[in-house]
Amino acid sequence: MGQSESREGELAKLPPGQRLQRGWPVTHYGPVPKFKPDRWEFRVFGATADGEKHCWTHEEFSALPYSTVVADLHCVTKFSMLDAEWGGVSSLEIAKLAPPAPDVTHVMVWAEYGFSSNLRLSDFMAETTIFATHKDGEPLTAEHGFPVRLVVPHLYAWKGPKWVRGVEYMTADRRGFWEERGYHNIGDPWTEKRYSYQEEPGDGPEL
Repeated sequence: MGQSESREGELAKLPPGQRLQRGWPVTHYGPVPKFKPDRWEFRVFGATADGEKHCWTHEEFSALPYSTVVADLHCVTKFSMLDAEWGGVSSLEIAKLAPPAPDVTHVMVWAEYGFSSNLRLSDFMAETTIFATHKDGEPLTAEHGFPVRLVVPHLYAWKGPKWVRGVEYMTADRRGFWEERGYHNIGDPWTEKRYSYQEEPGDGPEL
């Protein structure tokens, strides 16, 4: 395959309105948190199947089964990074260890500084959704979300926060940080669901 054919193939993988990005720009709101391993824990709480909160220390989380996913990253600022290898703990593994109650429909993913992003349970439970600790075999840098960031490849990247600290199971939808500030409640890049004014009835709770 020639270089032009290869580039055409890459461009064909881009959602509408996106441009191909070489490298990985740093984009986030607020300061980079300082990692304190002795105070760090990953929590699953809310409407769990057993009604209990489940917690892992950083050492325990790092010992969970390691998975890899080769997937793209689509930023709402219109750049896309293709075919990255994300390594970490599958969301399906988390749901197996701490199952949601039968009536759970959504999750809120919580990160440092109280940042949050809401997802439909089906998006959270997608096979490619992963709590990434590594990219292309290397540990994430602090600027890119170390020690854990969520990657939800089929949605815009803001749906996968950096510096994740836990998951709240919910029996009704609730908007997260950016969703309360004008971003689309679903965030599907293939239909360019970028902003809340584009929402259709049923896409999310009222602002």
